[in-house]
Amino acid sequence: MKEMRNILGWLGMAEEQDVIRECGKHIDEICNTVSFFAEAMKAYLNGDLSAKTTSIENVRASEHAADLIRRAITKKLSEGMLLPPDRETLMKFTKNMDKIADGTNAAARLLGFIEHRPNDAILRNLSIATDLIVKGANNLRDAIQAMNRNEAGNTMAHCEEVERIEHDADDQKRVLLESVIRAKLDATSVLLLFNLAETLESVTDRIDDVTEQVRQLVVKSR
Repeated sequence: MKEMRNILGWLGMAEEQDVIRECGKHIDEICNTVSFFAEAMKAYLNGDLSAKTTSIENVRASEHAADLIRRAITKKLSEGMLLPPDRETLMKFTKNMDKIADGTNAAARLLGFIEHRPNDAILRNLSIATDLIVKGANNLRDAIQAMNRNEAGNTMAHCEEVERIEHDADDQKRVLLESVIRAKLDATSVLLLFNLAETLESVTDRIDDVTEQVRQLVVKSR
């Protein structure tokens, strides 16, 4: 395997290296947001309203923390000495990462409105869809960490896994929607579950978007 040239070397300056480190903190907090959502979903599946409410609040707080990190990165980029192309690349990278937390928070808000427990098929498919988001976010974090360790092959392997997960999430959304259509639910429940299914799938799309940018950074650094 040909070793990837150090991505920090490509960025060049200590200031830019600091931005990349902040991006590492950003993805860590985003993974926390996703993890709290998974806890909220688990509580919902178990019928534990109190734990569900607590976890949804944790999602909100974590999303806010991720947004503060994004703002700090944006401030550094706007005040720094980066060349415009590099600044634009990192701005877009950070903005797209933050969309993962935003989407997860939106899914948590929708989950908070769902009070009644649907049938087992819907619950099972919600669990699967949530697991895919967790796996996607964790693989994205692994890809970013591998990139910063100059492990091109490992980075690409995690990126490919995210792409596979995104395709699985597309299929899972269709299965989830089919289970909602077949169930005898009131109009409000149908609307909430449809929107939740769309939002869950969109989160994996956002994860895949960031993964594509990781690929581009790896290629550019060679």
